[in-house]
Amino acid sequence: MEDDLDISLREQVFHNAVREYIITLLLYLLLYVCSYVTICQIRKRTDSEDMYAGDDDAVVYRISLWLCTFTLSFAAGAVLLLPISIVSNEVLHLYPDSYYVQWLNSSLIQSLWNQIFLFSNMALFILMPFAFFFTESEGFSGSKKGIMARVKETAVVLFLLAVLVLGLAWVASAILSDDQHSKQTLSDVWHIYLPYLYSCISFIGVLVLLLCTPVGVARMFTVMGQLVVKPKFLRDIEDELFTVKLEEENLIRKIKYGNNVPCEIANGHTDPAVLRELLQQTQTDKLELEKRQRVSSLRRNLCYPVVMLLLLALTVFCILTVAHNTVMLLVGIKALPAEAKDTVLGISSLSMFGTVGAAVQILLILYLMSASVVGFYSLPLFCKLHPRVHDTSLVSIIGNCVVILVLSSALPILSKTLGITNFDLIGNFGSMDWLGNFYIIFLYNVIFAVGTALGLATKFTATIRREIYNRLKTAFRRDKRTTPGSSASASGGLKEE
Repeated sequence: MEDDLDISLREQVFHNAVREYIITLLLYLLLYVCSYVTICQIRKRTDSEDMYAGDDDAVVYRISLWLCTFTLSFAAGAVLLLPISIVSNEVLHLYPDSYYVQWLNSSLIQSLWNQIFLFSNMALFILMPFAFFFTESEGFSGSKKGIMARVKETAVVLFLLAVLVLGLAWVASAILSDDQHSKQTLSDVWHIYLPYLYSCISFIGVLVLLLCTPVGVARMFTVMGQLVVKPKFLRDIEDELFTVKLEEENLIRKIKYGNNVPCEIANGHTDPAVLRELLQQTQTDKLELEKRQRVSSLRRNLCYPVVMLLLLALTVFCILTVAHNTVMLLVGIKALPAEAKDTVLGISSLSMFGTVGAAVQILLILYLMSASVVGFYSLPLFCKLHPRVHDTSLVSIIGNCVVILVLSSALPILSKTLGITNFDLIGNFGSMDWLGNFYIIFLYNVIFAVGTALGLATKFTATIRREIYNRLKTAFRRDKRTTPGSSASASGGLKEE
């Protein structure tokens, strides 16, 4: 009897493990396909890619592209960690006895968190440096040219870089920690220095999110205003379309007649290649305007206000949530973000508002990620890294994948630190030492709330302040020209003459 019970338990463990592997594999395949489609949309075409010249370069380009796709897929997985966990908890809470949702268990969620952490570290510290050095390698001097020569050179450079980075991490750990064990365990890389190094990278990622997110929140209104068709009283598409058609006709006449065109038409560019490029861009703008012109009046007048109100509501609710979390931390009611000791799903809802509150948490998490990406590419130092459709080089793709991976890996920590969600950090995501520092967490919440509020206020008052400044400046100049002293001086100067 006991043998039969032991066999049934082992069979249940085996089936659960197989089920988790299948679900995880399907999820990763879906993320990989989406990432590959995204990269194919932004990468340069093979005929215009400078590095794609020859069979060896083609193989290098293809391998590096696969590594970038792998990295981007796990970055997307890091973004979806909290939404998937929140949805799983709410489903198990609503249907605890349902047979069809038993596969959504704590073991599956915990394995997803551990795998995302592991593969994110692998992509950040191994795959992306390898992809970069692989594209730049040519083989050692005197060695036989080929793929293996490039692989050997890349492996040697990557090994030297790893020694340098781990040495710096060991020195930093020895300086910042008084524990003698940390100074004598240089060989214990996996259990001490890689988590410590990832903790530093994660802290940098959270700081980058603190800088980018308030900027991105203000920038999101402009971006969505460009994507959504505005009402007629805000944008006259007919007038813009008429102007673009005139410009198109003008460029066509320039290309057709060349130097024989009249003087008023021949102004500006005269190079045929430049003119054809301008004509192509103008025709693209015309097609876009014609597409927007065909939008129904109901959609034009309703969609834009709804989107703007939704963004405003999400931003205000995010600020209020962070402010509430700051007060709870200050009073001592809210605990500091830390690793979950025992993750059990479905016991209670994560929000006092139930399923609606959990859905709002997911919206806020995805909104913060979108705002941080928009804010990062809006900063002056990083705007040149912005990917362009069918015009992004391989090196730029590698840089963008690293940026997205760092931001997405820090997103669960950011969401828990700001109190956006009550779901505990699982595994090594909550094992950073600085997450237990009250002053860091409290100061982070205050800076985020104040910065986001100021960015939102600046966005809606910038036009008014600019207009007031221009009016005051014009009035001051007018008063300066009509002051009695200046008039008397001017008349005295005329009399002397």
